[in-house]
Amino acid sequence: MHRIHSIQGNNYAVMTEQGTVVCRARGLFRKQGITPLVGDFCDIELHTGGEIEGYITAIAARKNELRRPPVANLQQIFLLCSMRQPRPNLPLLDTLIATAEIAGIAPVIIFTKGDLGDAQPFVRVYANCGYPTFSVDPTSDVRDIAALLQGKTSAFCGNTGVGKSTLLNRIAPELQLATGEVSQKLGRGRHTTRHVELFPAAGGWVADTPGFAFFEALELDRDNVAQGFCEFADYASDCKFHDCAHVKDSGCAVLAAVAAGNIAKSRHDSYVALYNELKDKRDWD
Repeated sequence: MHRIHSIQGNNYAVMTEQGTVVCRARGLFRKQGITPLVGDFCDIELHTGGEIEGYITAIAARKNELRRPPVANLQQIFLLCSMRQPRPNLPLLDTLIATAEIAGIAPVIIFTKGDLGDAQPFVRVYANCGYPTFSVDPTSDVRDIAALLQGKTSAFCGNTGVGKSTLLNRIAPELQLATGEVSQKLGRGRHTTRHVELFPAAGGWVADTPGFAFFEALELDRDNVAQGFCEFADYASDCKFHDCAHVKDSGCAVLAAVAAGNIAKSRHDSYVALYNELKDKRDWD
């Protein structure tokens, strides 16, 4: 199958072995309530004559999808936090990690501007959770990060100023050239669209250069949010009650693990805040 790597209006840029083909979607998708997304794998039917070069005729089942930005079939997401300007926002980072986990997208954690602050305490917290975690500064060797892009579809997420563009330029200097080529195919200049695009980078694909500050996937709920904190799984089965919320429940093995230092207090604090926010939202609804 081929893959949609950019969308502009009703035009879909589809990657084929022969190059990019600009397609329209058949009307049957609208009747079925299906909206093609960047990252979708699809079948196309070539068309001769006119500006449109083909039509999308079928879309494969998605492994995952984000609501915002609208992109499908991501395999991993790089979550960037800077040590200064802005400082790390751990509750936000943990919310993004939980969102990625629930969506089935593997998180990679990167603390940038490591020359402006000691990132190692943060690195230890997330590395102990099992996540690939890095601290980078202007002189860091980023080959290990670049290697993670190989053969995968990834996205970079982080607030303005954390250094997404700087890091991407270091690990994939070919990205700028690819951005210009894709944009030219659809007849627009670089950085003039808010739509997601896929760009080749370091042997893989990166969505929406230079990244985005937040993303939405399947809606988090108080009943599933604990699944977004992977380190809880080692202890949750030992909780006294099967429906333990891991907040203030008696006999909670997760709380015992936090007290023993086996789960970082900052992670559990983020979980409790997120759980209560989702609980209040459900009660309000």
